Amino acid sequence: MAVLAVAAETSTAHATGAADASAAARPAADTPPTTGQRAADLPAHALVGYLHTSFANGSGYTRLADVPDSWDIIDLAFGEPTSTTSGDIRFALCPRTECPGVETEDEFKAAVKAKQAAGKKVLISIGGQNGQVQLTTTAARDAFVKSVGGIIDRYGLDGLDIDFEGHSLALDNGDTDFRNPTTPAIVNLISAVRTLKGKYGEKFTLTMAPETFFVQLGHQYYGSGPFGGQDPRSGAYLPVIHALRDDLTLLHVQDYNSGPIMGLDEQYHTMGGADFHIAMTDMLLAGFPVAGNKDNVFPALKPSQVAIGLPASTSAGNGHTPPAEVADALNCLTKNADCGGYRPHGSWPELRGLMTWSINWDRYNDWEFQKSFDAYFGG
Repeated sequence: MAVLAVAAETSTAHATGAADASAAARPAADTPPTTGQRAADLPAHALVGYLHTSFANGSGYTRLADVPDSWDIIDLAFGEPTSTTSGDIRFALCPRTECPGVETEDEFKAAVKAKQAAGKKVLISIGGQNGQVQLTTTAARDAFVKSVGGIIDRYGLDGLDIDFEGHSLALDNGDTDFRNPTTPAIVNLISAVRTLKGKYGEKFTLTMAPETFFVQLGHQYYGSGPFGGQDPRSGAYLPVIHALRDDLTLLHVQDYNSGPIMGLDEQYHTMGGADFHIAMTDMLLAGFPVAGNKDNVFPALKPSQVAIGLPASTSAGNGHTPPAEVADALNCLTKNADCGGYRPHGSWPELRGLMTWSINWDRYNDWEFQKSFDAYFGG
């Protein structure tokens, strides 16, 4: 594949290892498109975290029942396919030989019900670093629907988190319009999620955790480009997000394990500081031209549909942001204060909150991420 010198993908984000435009072209920031999706009964500001449920690593195993009440959405990591193109997703609790403290399945199901009784959402997250999913056929699409539905039903879960990374999504040559995708793996994924939403109804919680490479990089590069030669994964999440925006509960892009990304100021921003989160989130909340085309704008999402994704500690992923910098980013995006070098194109007090990889790593780090979230939002 061609190398994108300005925004190279550095590594996949959710690993099971120890470390793991112009203004005229944008919709007005205060008039985002309406969507039919209710906020899935989330609090005004939500804390989202991934729980290492099917594996162990250096952060240690955490039982679902032991996750503190501060966590509003708990993404169970991970459901993975039997093969890349099968669509057949499997999920099981971590083996006792790997996780000596793992709960029994009945205890786990009871913990799911207890979390739901407390107003929390428990989702199955599909993908991660090792779970490459390519729904290249309708048979794979149907297997995905059946197997994911089976996991949701078996454990009584609230919905689905799509955490496709690596080579799960790539655009075929000639697929240049995010509003009308033609790549089978993307068309089939959209269809599968719509089917699941139709099965479970309005309370079905749908979240996504793409990397910046698959979203904001689309401002510069989309797929292989009009003449070929670009990385076909560039911006490849955009048609999925756009097609499902009326069903989407929450998008939390991984603002970590990322190369430099160009913002709406046409400057490159580097992970690890407030400006990166401000610039990346501003793109989602203001909208942005795709592949630099001012006549082809990815529309803004509602602020209630957006959270900022960060690693919980320096051990969890590249691009850890100190709590004070996170607070500056939130102040800038919600209050137009402490904005530093990047000025966003609006102020969005309804910004939903924060996501982190992961609950386990935050526990390992004495709950610094959770404590900072609670302190900022008055939890």
